[in-house]
Amino acid sequence: MPRLIAATPASERLHALDAVRGFALLLGIVLHATLSFVPAPTRFWIIQDTHQSLLLGLLFFAIHVFRMTTFFLMAGFFARMSFHRRGNWAFVRDRLQRIGLPLVVGWPLVFVPMVLVIMWASGFPNGGPIHRTSGWLPALPNFPLTHLWFLYVLLELYAAMLLLRGAIVWLDASGAWRATLDRLVARIMRNPLAPVILAIPIGIAFSLDPTWINMMGVRTPDQSFVTNLQAWIGFGTAFGFGWLLHRQVDLLRILERRWLWNLLPSVGLILIGFVLAGVMTSAPGAPRLPMSSDTLRLVSVVLYAPAIWTSTFAVIGLALRFMSGFSPTRRYLADASYWLYLIHMPIVMALQVAVSQRDWPWPIKFATILAIALPLMLASYHLLVRFTLIGVVLNGHRAPREAAPAAVVTGSAAP
Repeated sequence: MPRLIAATPASERLHALDAVRGFALLLGIVLHATLSFVPAPTRFWIIQDTHQSLLLGLLFFAIHVFRMTTFFLMAGFFARMSFHRRGNWAFVRDRLQRIGLPLVVGWPLVFVPMVLVIMWASGFPNGGPIHRTSGWLPALPNFPLTHLWFLYVLLELYAAMLLLRGAIVWLDASGAWRATLDRLVARIMRNPLAPVILAIPIGIAFSLDPTWINMMGVRTPDQSFVTNLQAWIGFGTAFGFGWLLHRQVDLLRILERRWLWNLLPSVGLILIGFVLAGVMTSAPGAPRLPMSSDTLRLVSVVLYAPAIWTSTFAVIGLALRFMSGFSPTRRYLADASYWLYLIHMPIVMALQVAVSQRDWPWPIKFATILAIALPLMLASYHLLVRFTLIGVVLNGHRAPREAAPAAVVTGSAAP
């Protein structure tokens, strides 16, 4: 029997979905830690480790497929919950405090050490600035948002959704449009091909981009204040669908029931997509296929777009099926994940540079990066954030003075 309560009150915490949101942020740390090890014909990160790993390349690819779509779907779901709990202006103030303020204050605090680490990496043969970046100094509209781009996009999506909602409420006084939209969302969710249907918009966006390769996924707007169309379509679809899903919370039961139905094809699509990524980027050891580059790109689009949504639904369904109950450790990590993600990049980058020239096997290097970074960042959260004003800003509340779960403090629960 599904364990999700059909009519969940706004005040009740949906533990599984909160875990998914935190899990998506924590996976971002793991993803960035893999970047120096990913095999590629040319360097695409600040340092290319002397020991490359095909397995970490697959891990990077798999996480990159679903992580941000999952995050933005959860962001839309919880945004509507918060909006109806707080009201219009209180919601705006809360978003400016918890999203806008960390972006404005946090950007220089992480950007400066990132620049210093890149300067350090420049002293090694396989290190230095990434060729695709716009440079150190902002030249508007270009701006190095770095990994904090998601905060900027969230603010844009909040504004767009509030404007859209206001217009619909004004034009649809009877509620007929919203009822029709609810029926459409329910019909999509009940359809076994729901991930394919939802993949159509981003698939079209991919196909219209002649330079797109599946290794990059949805183009992230990390170098400009002008958010690109792919990001608007890919992440906007996820955010909007999450908002609409909160209108009918009981539809989440479908994802819980179909977790295996979504998991199996998502694994297959990701594995095939990874092989095609090697072909498209001419990675060492990749097979050569008898088809033109345009045909190869179209095949990649047809596989990658559904992979995004099947894996997103699989992750959410798994959480609903197996993590619906309250867990102090998961709750702690969910609360900590925001802070950890904000500060992790210069720390992970510095550790990547530090181990890059060592003659160690890649599993030792990768484990060393995570084993140092995660406990260090968790300790900073517990000592500097959880019980302080910073915790109020980031999480909306000051946690009571209680001991963290032992597994978290020792780092053994880190992903």
